[in-house]
Amino acid sequence: MKSIFVLLLLAGPVWAEDWKMRDGDRLFSAEELLARLTASSLVFYDDGESVYGNEGAYTYTYGGGGRWEGWYDIHEGSVVCVTFVTGASRCDRIVENAGRLVLLTEAGERFPVRP
Repeated sequence: MKSIFVLLLLAGPVWAEDWKMRDGDRLFSAEELLARLTASSLVFYDDGESVYGNEGAYTYTYGGGGRWEGWYDIHEGSVVCVTFVTGASRCDRIVENAGRLVLLTEAGERFPVRP
């Protein structure tokens, strides 16, 4: 019973309906998103950098230093979920808008990726 609750809790963000999508946001299929994420790192305007490895490894390096490591899974609806080595996890939606990748958080934040 406990494991079912944990699975539902983790699955919740994947089924979240309010990602604060904007006009022009284009979703990726799971295959398209995997290809985009593993092609190169994502560098954000705060100089943070996300790297999605071919074997499911994930790292995020802060612009000012510091690093988070974990493993990622890609889901339909352009959603990527990361479970960090600390046990914390999060899911984000990655879309394309006007030719640029944008990471959307469940809280409604938008983080554009540098070209």
